[in-house]
Order: sequence, then structure tokens, then C-alpha cells
Amino acid sequence: MDLYHIPLVILLLTLPLAKPVRGETDPPDVSALNVMFRSLNSPSQLNGWKSSGGDPCGDDWKGITCSGSSVTRIELSGLGLSGTLGYQLSSMTSVTYFDMSKNNLNGDVPYQLPPNADHIDLGGNTFSGGIPFSISQMSDLTYLNLAHNQLHGQLTDTFGSLHRLSLLDLSYNQFSGNLPQSCGSLSDLKNLLLQNNQFSGSIGVLAHLSLEELNIQNNQFTGWIPNKLKSIHNLKIDGNSWSSSPAPSGMSKAGDISSSTADDGNQNSGMKAAAIVVTVIAVLVLALLLMALVKRRSSASSHYIVDQYSQNRSSTPLVDNELKGSSSSSIDLKSTEEASLGLAPAPTDAHKSVSDNEFANKFHSRRSTDRPPLTIYSSSDLQAATRFFNSSSLLGEGSIGRVYKATVSDGKVLAVKKIETLNLAGTYDFMEIVSDISKLHHPNMSELLGYCSESGCKCLVYEYQWNGSLHGFLHLSDEYSKPLTWDTRVRIALGTARAVEYLHEVCSPSVIHKNIKSANILLDAELNPRLSDSGLSVFFEDTSENLGPGYNAPECTKPSAYTLKSDVYSFGVVMLELLTGRKPFDSSKPRIEQSLVRWAAPQLHDIDALAGMVDPALRGLYPPKSLSRFADVIALCIQSEPAFRPAMSEVVQVLVRCIQRTSINKRMGGDLTNSHSTRSEDSDGYY
Repeated sequence: MDLYHIPLVILLLTLPLAKPVRGETDPPDVSALNVMFRSLNSPSQLNGWKSSGGDPCGDDWKGITCSGSSVTRIELSGLGLSGTLGYQLSSMTSVTYFDMSKNNLNGDVPYQLPPNADHIDLGGNTFSGGIPFSISQMSDLTYLNLAHNQLHGQLTDTFGSLHRLSLLDLSYNQFSGNLPQSCGSLSDLKNLLLQNNQFSGSIGVLAHLSLEELNIQNNQFTGWIPNKLKSIHNLKIDGNSWSSSPAPSGMSKAGDISSSTADDGNQNSGMKAAAIVVTVIAVLVLALLLMALVKRRSSASSHYIVDQYSQNRSSTPLVDNELKGSSSSSIDLKSTEEASLGLAPAPTDAHKSVSDNEFANKFHSRRSTDRPPLTIYSSSDLQAATRFFNSSSLLGEGSIGRVYKATVSDGKVLAVKKIETLNLAGTYDFMEIVSDISKLHHPNMSELLGYCSESGCKCLVYEYQWNGSLHGFLHLSDEYSKPLTWDTRVRIALGTARAVEYLHEVCSPSVIHKNIKSANILLDAELNPRLSDSGLSVFFEDTSENLGPGYNAPECTKPSAYTLKSDVYSFGVVMLELLTGRKPFDSSKPRIEQSLVRWAAPQLHDIDALAGMVDPALRGLYPPKSLSRFADVIALCIQSEPAFRPAMSEVVQVLVRCIQRTSINKRMGGDLTNSHSTRSEDSDGYY
């Protein structure tokens, strides 16, 4: 080769190196955004987003900013998004900025938040429940805005490790109770906005904070104002129940301190009074000139008030009344002022003394009257939908038949339980069973949608649950799965308990499930539990081993021995699975540990031993008090004597208190920094 061609060869060899590289997004980020997109109801305004796969960093998904192959910012404010945020956000470890404010998002505040975020803005939505426990682990957090939602309950000691937090906005919610002691640990906090809630007690815990703005208006605080807080430039304290008695040392009476809002109101009132006097005099002197002058002053005064108010509330987002959909019929000066500024009114107290049973009855009544009739499927329809019940569509197999994934002609995905043998007791026939099951309706139960009753083909058609079974999440982990968090486990236990309570105490006559196990607790797209196989106990009349080893109560030596309290025992074993991550019976363990109940029961009241029993996958991230109470429930449920086991309504009540310990409300997942994720569709784990 002559020297003339050498540069050309070098150029050709280096061209591939010079070609731009389009890196693919990290798989955990893609999976989390896929789940989020589906949970947001796949909105069209999210350009580029996909429900499965895709490359957010390479394909320029709306609102997504990346660094290399990692998603670092999610900014989707004010897009009219609805639904929830899914459950997989904690796998997005590179996200530092997360803004979903001013949308129509509902449900609980996501328990799975990006664990290393320093900016979280969820203000201006309709989130309910409380502040998730995972917030306490987010030590990088500097900005947290949860204002203008429907959050309620007491704050727990969530803030002890948030030493970098600069702004905390919880205004315009329904929080109640005393401020937790951990608020005093917010050493970098500058802006604290708590107005328009139902907080009570003293604010002494705030005395040593170096605040620049404090708004605690319109709560139920009592006592006095710490002297150090008097120096805050932007201090608003009106609308509370401050003490009028002499203040102790280091404190001041609220009446001796004028908040900036009160000053503004006095100034505005004085200005209006002066304007009226001037106007009256001017009318007497020059009526015609005054009309134009009043018009101009009125306009200028109006703009002044709005601008002044906006400046005073610069850290609080403005939320449109139409977005919040207020239905309040009461009118007062404050709400009138806010309405004129386009702000949502303070939410009214939505709490009512409605028991869980009453809620279940109301939900049952609504679903019973509104739900469509069962769909009757032909065997040919179901054969086509399941590829002739092909093994590639098989989801799981149990004692009465197999469950297949079915895609029907309209594209809807269903789960079809094909009954292999009909071992029916007494005068029961298949259609009687279908009729009985069709009467069962509860938000935590798998819903029967249809059936097939042809010769040689008896099938029950249910909702398809995308995340398979609890058994799969706990015991069949793979490279796509991550452990369930503590809050998620408690929420799954509570939802399942409510379903069993419905069967035992709401249905008349009571229904014994006889098949409560983790494989029959299905998880929907947001990890809400759905108890399956309800109403199928007639199939188990001839066997005492339908549950599998480890679940059967000691008295269940024969089918006729099953009672409501036997269900309670089986539920307690499921709770043990949630606590320990172990199977009910595991022959691979040392002999003394093979039976989960025998191994765990003696340790449930030993604090030190209990900590050693917890699923190692949780990495110690759980509230100790909630764990202890959870263990107490288990100990009651798995007692050997049926008479000593509690009713399911009692179990529900205690589990609700477990959830209150971690600042979450009713259902939907927990959050810790190591979360769970969806598995592939082929490992859904139906049984």
C-alpha cells in the first residue's frame, strides 16, 4: 500500500468510533416508567411514553431528563394527568427531581418514591392517606411539597433524618394532632407551611429552628409562641386557639404578636375605609370626575391586593378551583378571598365515623346494583382466547383445575379457571356455584366476570391480575423481582383481612373460604390484594390437604372440621410469610425450622428474636412499633385452640392501627428504598 492511501484507511477505520452512540436507558428506569404510564391510564399527553419497553433517554419521552443512560428528572406538572403513580418508583435511584404537581392524581401518596430525590412536588392533586414511611429515609431531600391534597391523620416521627430539608409545605390538607418531635431536627428548614389543617397542641418543637417563613394559620394550635419565632419576618399565626393566660418564660402571648397576614388585612381595611371617605367627599364635590377616578382606583386596588397576596404566598402553589372541584356550600370571608384569587378553599373534614364493615356494606351495595351481568362464554370462545388451553397460556395449577391467561376478541385480558373435576357435595351443581360466587363483591376479592357451562367445559372467568400472586412475589423471586416493602406487606395483609372479614361477617350466611394461602392472594397492577377462590369451598369437601402443608389449622383433620376460625389460622400463616419471607413449610431448612408456625410462634413476643425473624430482604427498613403490633396479630391468629383466635373484624382493627403507625391509610403499597417490581407476564403465579 502506498503512502497516498494510508490517510484514507485511517479515516475508514475511525469512522465507527466517531459515530454517535445512542445508549439505551437503564432497564429499572424503563420498567418503572412503564408501570407509571399504565397507572396514569396511558395518557395521550405523555408523548413518546410506552406501557412496555422503549428507551426514555434515547427517544425523548415528555418530561424526562437523563444523564447518560439514567433518568435524573421527571417533570410532569399541570398536564391534567389522572390515576396513580404505580409502585416501582423507588427503583429509579438516579432521579433527583420529581414534580407531578397540579394534576388530578389520587389514591395514597406513592409509597415508592425515588429514594435519592432532593426535590419532591406532589402539590395540587387529590392524594389521600398520610405521609409514607419512606420519606424518613430520603436524607437528600431539600424540597417537599404536599400542599392542596386530601391528606389526613397524625404526622409520625418522619423528619428525624431530613437534615437538608429547606422547604416543607403541608398546607391545605386535613392533618391533625400534635407536631412530632422530629420536626425539631429539621436544622436547615427555612420555609414551613402548615396552614389550613387541623393541627393541635403546642408549637414548642419549632422553637429552635432557623425559619424565615412560618405559616400555621387556621389550625387548632394552643399555648403560646416561643420568643425565638417572633423574629421570623414572614410569620402567620392567626386562626388558632392560643392561650390568653400569662405566658411562661421564653414564650409570648399570641395576642402580643401580629402576623403579617393580620397586618395586611388591617392595612387593606384602612385603605378601603379611607377610599370610602374620599369617595363620599369627592361625590359631593365633583360627581362626574369621581366616577372615572373611582373606576381607576378600584382597578388599581384590586391588582395591588392580588399582587401583595401572591408575594406573601410565593412558596405555595396556586391551584385552580376547577381542578380541585370544591363542593363546599359554606361561605366565609376567607373562602371568598381565596375564590377571588383562583385558590382552592381549605378542605373540609372528610372523616366520618364509618366502620370498616359499614364501608364494606356500602361498597357491596354499590357494586351489586351497578355491576353488569355475568358474561356467558362458549367453549370455542375460551379455546380461541387460550390457544386451546395451551401450556403457553398456563398461569397456574391448583387442586380443582388450571388457570389460563385468555385474550378475548375485544382485546381484554382475563384469567380462566378450567374446572377439571366436579366433586360436588350434596345437591350442588355448577350453576348453583356460579350463582353463589356472583353474589360476592368486595374491593379486595377477585371479581367473577363470566363463566362457561357446556358439556366437558366448566370454566370460571375472572379479572386478570397483572402481578400474579403474593406467593410468587415472596418465594419465586427472579432477576426482575425485588422484595415487597414493609408498608406494602402491611397493606396486603389489611386488604386480605378485609376480604375475609366480608366473607365471615358481612355475607349471610357466613362463607368459609377454606383455601386462604399466599398463592390465592393475587396482586393487581398497583399491588392491591385480591383474594381468589372465594365461594369454591364446595370443591374441597373430600380433602383436608387442599391448602398445602403449613396452612391447615390443627383441628382440620377432616373437611367437616373447617370453621371460620380455621380461616383465621390460615390467614395468620400468610401474615407469617409476609413477616419472614419464608414458606409455610420448607423441607430445605433445618428440621427445627421446616414448619414456619412451629419455628416462629415461640419468638413472636421476644423483641430481639422478632427482629431476627424479619425477612432479610427488608434490610431493616421497617417501623419497630408496627412490626411488634403485626407480630401480636399473628400470635393471636395461629393459636392452637380455635376459640382463642380473634374474629376477622378484630384483626382488621389491629392492622389498621399497624398502618397508622407508618403514616399510611387503608390500601395500596408501602415504600422503602428497596422496592419491588413487576415480573414477566409468564410468571404470574396463579394457583
